[in-house]
Amino acid sequence: MKTKIQFILLALFLSVGLQQCTSEKKLPKNTMLVEGTVDGLRRGTLYLQKMQDTLLVAVDSVKVEGDSQFQFTTPLEHAEVYYLYLNKKDGDSLNDRIMFFGEPGKINIQTRLRTFESSAQITGSKNQELLHEFYGFVRKFNSQRLDLLEDFLNAQKDGLDNLDSYQEQLDQNTKRQYLFALNFATNHADYDVAPFIVLSEIYDTQLHFLDSLATKMTPEVKASFYGKKFVSFLEERRAAEQGED
Repeated sequence: MKTKIQFILLALFLSVGLQQCTSEKKLPKNTMLVEGTVDGLRRGTLYLQKMQDTLLVAVDSVKVEGDSQFQFTTPLEHAEVYYLYLNKKDGDSLNDRIMFFGEPGKINIQTRLRTFESSAQITGSKNQELLHEFYGFVRKFNSQRLDLLEDFLNAQKDGLDNLDSYQEQLDQNTKRQYLFALNFATNHADYDVAPFIVLSEIYDTQLHFLDSLATKMTPEVKASFYGKKFVSFLEERRAAEQGED
């Protein structure tokens, strides 16, 4: 009897393993599978979105009716930022959109209905892990800036004379944030997240810093979606600054 039970368990284990292998083989090359769960969601529509030119467009959509799980499959050659948008039909899109760095392969998103954006746990993308780490530090810089602005406004209201010192601190905070973003992109120049950070956060930094970063990017990153945009942007910056000389 014991041997029979062991045999059944072994058969089940092999069956599950075979199903997983088959599922992985079914995913074509240069394809992204986004799947996950929205805990608490019983009815609504989820959209997979991305930026196209300057517009946010829906790539795919799925209606949720009773089952909080979802799945999207879309062709994808290079890593690119996508959004998971939940239409709750409440007239307010605030906190209804999750930004994530998609790439070929499987991406898993676990979140909750009430805290859709803030509760999101995203796995399966190294670029997403790095972007999450980067934005964690950005939030700290932004928090410091808000505290300094509050101090500045209070000092202004009280008629204090040291307003220049607050402005200097604000300027220093901005410089530190730019320097951090540049160092972060440089230290991860072999990932697609590097050119994305530059283009979205520090595109107006000094040209020689951007040139230095470009030399550290791998050929694969330069040939990526954001890498090509960065190289094109850098060429335009060079031409513009040379024209001013």
